[in-house]
Amino acid sequence: MAHYVDLLWKPDDAAGLSRKDRAAGHYRAYVPDELGNRLPPIGEAAQSAAADALAVLARADERIGSRGRYLNHLLVRSESISSSWIEGNRIAPKKLAIAEALHQGNRVALEVVANVRATEQAIAELADRERPITTRDIERLQHVIQPALTPGLRTEQNWVGGPGWSPLRADFVPPPDGEVRRLVDDLSGFLTATDGNPVVRAAIAHAQFETIHPFIDGNGRTGRALIHTVLRRADALRNTLIPISTVFAGDVDAYLGGLTAFRANPPRLDDWVLGFAHAAELAAGNAVRLSEDITALDAAVLEQLIADRRERGLSPATPRSDALVLRILATLASDPVLTAESVVARLGGSPAAAHRALTELGEARILGRTKDQRGRLVCWTADRHLGLVALTERSNRVGGGDTAGRGPRLAPPAPTAAQVGRLRPRKAPPTA
Repeated sequence: MAHYVDLLWKPDDAAGLSRKDRAAGHYRAYVPDELGNRLPPIGEAAQSAAADALAVLARADERIGSRGRYLNHLLVRSESISSSWIEGNRIAPKKLAIAEALHQGNRVALEVVANVRATEQAIAELADRERPITTRDIERLQHVIQPALTPGLRTEQNWVGGPGWSPLRADFVPPPDGEVRRLVDDLSGFLTATDGNPVVRAAIAHAQFETIHPFIDGNGRTGRALIHTVLRRADALRNTLIPISTVFAGDVDAYLGGLTAFRANPPRLDDWVLGFAHAAELAAGNAVRLSEDITALDAAVLEQLIADRRERGLSPATPRSDALVLRILATLASDPVLTAESVVARLGGSPAAAHRALTELGEARILGRTKDQRGRLVCWTADRHLGLVALTERSNRVGGGDTAGRGPRLAPPAPTAAQVGRLRPRKAPPTA
């Protein structure tokens, strides 16, 4: 049974702590019940909401179809941005994409890049239902997210929230470190199983992981990556990653309130499942919208390139089907930040040909130039594709739809119309 344990807090090293944080005292740590492998019973309303959410996810996955291959990285990036906002870090899509492409940037950007890779790794490695998920798998996943930390489960007490550095004033205190391995071993079995509604399983697995809080750092991002593992492992999603935690980021209070309901005595499991199912539906709708917007934008930039070539008298106005410039256009959704070196590595061709193609796309106003403090060209960016990621994330935060009149309370600035609008190509010169 879930229960609290009373423990004594007496910091060994109080140097640098405030007077309140130096104070010794008793605190209560929460030890959740083991899950086993089967889904617990839930009420009729929660069952219905989870069934509806599963159907919406399946329809979204089917509508996106093969486009999910390029869309997934955009969606993972969007979710990782939201994960960073939940945890109090601020990063914009463009800065993140540049840090990812160039392998450099500030601490926040590099941490979010690690989250992108960890999420993709979780799906690739842990979604194979032929192999069990182990505690070691979860440890490896967290270490990808937080490589600077010593790998492994925590061996000390941690806590969540609060005004200082003391469990006495924390919002929530997870189980003592001596309980962690037992609980994570149990959670691994729950993650391995695939029976029942995968939306319910993903909701419970995520809440249980966040309740155990088995690592010193990176718990939020690791727990959100596990959502995708459950949904893919159960075959709920085949093509697309649906960024559910972007909706969590829109109302952090509701998210934390849902976790609190999960930890209540008795647990208000239905409340948490209802909120999770609602978030899944919103995220699925916005993933479909992003897929459609990307398809329309790809068509628009191709028209723009052809019109620009026609205006400049280049022949043929429409490049050959195997032209490098067209191969670059086809990858802008998944690779919105480019250098000549990255183009050669991914698409082939010579450095000179890559430079010519990128310059042509820059002159056609399809790519933007990013320079360093000395004015030297660092990379090329597909700002309109990145802008669509920002709009999708903002739409998730406010519950879907247009964010122009109702921006989310916590989110990066809205992209400008020029960043995401369908730009009209320049008029072709009149024919004689």
